[in-house]
Amino acid sequence: GLIKTHHMRISFGKYAQKLLSDLFTNYTSALRPVEDTNTILNVTLQITLSQIIDMDERNQVLTAYLWIRQVWVDAHLKWNKDDYDGLDTIRIPSSYVWRPDIVLYNNADDHFTGSMDTNVVIRHDGQMMWDSPAITKSSCRVDVSFFPFDAQQCRFTYGSWTYNGNQLDILNALESADLADLVENVEWEVLGMPAKKNVIQYGCCADPYPDVTYTLELNRRASFYVYNLLIPCVMISFLAPLGFYLPADSGEKVSLGVTVMLALTVFQLLVAEIMPPSENVPLIGKYYIATMTMITASTALTIFIMNIHHCGPDAKPVPKWAKKVILQYMARMCFVYEVGENCLSPQPENQEGRKGGVSDGERRDGEVSCHSQSNELLHNIEYIANCYRDQRATQKRTGEWKKVAKVLDRFFMWIFFIMVFFMSLLIMGKAI
Repeated sequence: GLIKTHHMRISFGKYAQKLLSDLFTNYTSALRPVEDTNTILNVTLQITLSQIIDMDERNQVLTAYLWIRQVWVDAHLKWNKDDYDGLDTIRIPSSYVWRPDIVLYNNADDHFTGSMDTNVVIRHDGQMMWDSPAITKSSCRVDVSFFPFDAQQCRFTYGSWTYNGNQLDILNALESADLADLVENVEWEVLGMPAKKNVIQYGCCADPYPDVTYTLELNRRASFYVYNLLIPCVMISFLAPLGFYLPADSGEKVSLGVTVMLALTVFQLLVAEIMPPSENVPLIGKYYIATMTMITASTALTIFIMNIHHCGPDAKPVPKWAKKVILQYMARMCFVYEVGENCLSPQPENQEGRKGGVSDGERRDGEVSCHSQSNELLHNIEYIANCYRDQRATQKRTGEWKKVAKVLDRFFMWIFFIMVFFMSLLIMGKAI
């Protein structure tokens, strides 16, 4: 049995060699392999997407690993398999035969490497099947308006470079590319890759040029960007309104706003490095800009409120409308019930009352002893009493301004908290 199979191998080898020499005696790989020059040669194209290697958003280039299968009929490479001991297919280097010059139109490779020179399979009825793997770099218009919750569409347009539609027609083998052997990509989810045939008439030439366009539909997996760019930004932006809650005497109110601003600028730069410099601002970039604008406004307001809080002794009294609007209605709205000094200091009213009592007592004593003492003593006591009165009035004025500042602080804190909350809700709503 072993000797028999060995003889069969020898005979097959002999017949294959004989077939090769018979087929290629008068064959030329330069011309289109048709009997009549008016005949259209049909090439069937099938693409299998094996892997998405890289999507470079900044340079708008998609690198993919594809398997390309081209099938056509060569009229000069036919044989009767009975003459060659039933040999029905042979595999020979593709450089020996004529090959269709089908290229990727939207190629973005700087070296312009075509597909690999693999073997071509020839069947006895002249059908040629050429499978070749290729790593393609194709230009792909990336729209980052909804980054990191975006979906992209990348096109692969295949067509003959020199033959027009009257000489070579290109057909789809299937309605879409084969995605059965696709290697999962960590960043992109492949939704589909439909194929469509187009016939285009270019401005240079009157003849039609057919092409097959595959549209790769991709959806970005956003969780990486949510954890690394979005959540830290949301946390930082919630610190901005707390600048209003910080006591004015700490002197840290403005520096907190500026620090938060700087932290956000770092994130903004990170996003700017990834994105192409296009007019379309990504969604996350808009969120950063809105948050930074809000923090700028809050820092400016803080400076304004600090001025109110540190009103000096020469300050004018609080206007009546401000007393009514700010110290009554707004204080109730913002839940500032005890609009007094700092929470740790003792109640000032009682002290003032005590001070008042003492001064009244002194005044009474002065008045009682007025009969027995000279006018000069009375004049001195009146002077002291006036000093007390002025001091109390000044304290009351500055205290009222401090109360106004505290109410305004709380009011703006609630407004900015609501703004941050809604902004974060909007952007997180896109994520879900």
